[in-house]
Amino acid sequence: MERLLKAGIQAASRTKLLLTAAEAYPALEGAFLDARQDIHLSFRIFDLETKLRSMRGREVGATWFDLLVHVLRRGVPIRIDLADFDPCARPDLHRGTWRTMRLLAAARELAGPRARLDARALMHPAQSGFFMRLAFWPMVMGKLAKHAQWLNAQPENSRETLLRDMPGLVAYLSGDGGRGFKRRMLSLPKLFPATHHQKIALFDGKWLYIGGLDLNDRRYDTPDHARAGSQTWHDVQLMVTGPVTREARLHLDNFHEVAAREQDAAPPRRLLRTISRRRRFAPFAIGPSPQHREIATAHEMLIARAQKLIYLETQYFRSLSLAKHLAKAAKERPDLNLILIVPAAPEKLAFGKGLTSDVRFGEYLQARAIGIVQRAFGTRAFIGNPAQPRSMRSSTLQQTESDRLNGAPMVYLHAKVSIFDDDSAVVSSANLNGRSLAWDTEAGIYLRRSDGIEAMRSRIMRHWLPEGADPRCFELDNAAASWAKIAQQNADLPPDERGGFLMPYDRAAAQRVGRWLPFIPDEMV
Repeated sequence: MERLLKAGIQAASRTKLLLTAAEAYPALEGAFLDARQDIHLSFRIFDLETKLRSMRGREVGATWFDLLVHVLRRGVPIRIDLADFDPCARPDLHRGTWRTMRLLAAARELAGPRARLDARALMHPAQSGFFMRLAFWPMVMGKLAKHAQWLNAQPENSRETLLRDMPGLVAYLSGDGGRGFKRRMLSLPKLFPATHHQKIALFDGKWLYIGGLDLNDRRYDTPDHARAGSQTWHDVQLMVTGPVTREARLHLDNFHEVAAREQDAAPPRRLLRTISRRRRFAPFAIGPSPQHREIATAHEMLIARAQKLIYLETQYFRSLSLAKHLAKAAKERPDLNLILIVPAAPEKLAFGKGLTSDVRFGEYLQARAIGIVQRAFGTRAFIGNPAQPRSMRSSTLQQTESDRLNGAPMVYLHAKVSIFDDDSAVVSSANLNGRSLAWDTEAGIYLRRSDGIEAMRSRIMRHWLPEGADPRCFELDNAAASWAKIAQQNADLPPDERGGFLMPYDRAAAQRVGRWLPFIPDEMV
């Protein structure tokens, strides 16, 4: 792990910023290879078929399966907690979790007698109440019919194998691989509205890998984002050492049990969490009971303290509560500026995966939240999204993507970074939406000036700006206006003549798509 120090971890803070998977994945591979005592991790997605990217990693194999076998053969204990997903609502993710569980079992067996691997697939313990399950029953039955139809469309000899990777669906389907499957009409499926969404790993109790990035090949991208828009993925991860690692160990040891009301969570200092709990008895409840909202509270506190510039990168900006906190700060401090970077559209909408009711509701909330902020800040706010400074190169890209980005492929932003002046920052797995701030299990870290925030902010900002950008783009007083100017210039130019990745965010596009859903809590999306 000392190699990371030589690679750029600051001596004072011992915090390394990893920009995109091109930097993060090799660092994670190195952390696995350097571990000697134990490894404990919790991810939403941890695909063992992901390609290894570092030279050290490729010396032991081609994929993460090979790397895991190699580390297990050395006798390093590994504990892996994977998120499981509602099988009716997200059968694809549910299937992916259990495929990974099968691969983990194979890796344990292949590694031999020294292998010490403890793997769990963890469904968030909160369930929707009985009357909510009854209300959603027609919709769930429709989904089950589609799942059965999908299974029956697969080759006959593979259906049983596919269903084996979807154990949560077995109780709600009848039939077999030969005759085909159909839904059980008299069943009332359980609904699991929340998930463990964090992406966190601890090595030897000393090094913490934390941020917004899961592990699979879809999430691999490089800082130049020179690929089809549907293959871009901008994310931020940190490698940290120091006292926060002790908090991370406690969190990893019992976050699921805290959500199940079996244990209590330790009080936080630098590690920030969202942990909701299952309700004891709530027949009319859709979601869990919010319990530890430290990421939300930290944002509210730091917004109230900021004097010059708040810089935010988030996959979703849908929290009306947070938008109102920002609006209040804007009105109280006329020198306060805001830069908010979001993707041009949700992944489903941008890449033609479907305009579903959850996408519409999410866009409705985001348009409202951004409207609140824009009215309060006026010209002191820049709301933007990243697009590549090159023209569309594939006729197969969806027209919706082209429309939203003025002829340029988008850069899909998944990072969760919040910087307040140069005094404090939060890097986490949490989006700025109700789900991440109240329902899903999330983990992040609170950073102080001594952690090198000014240098971190400069590097994160420089990533989006044209080469040789005006120094005012980095000044707390001038950055928002300077970024707005660059983005507007880009919007007025053909894609191949643009500088940097900045484009103005089109709130009207979100308003056109957005739809309010009655009786559905904001935390659903």
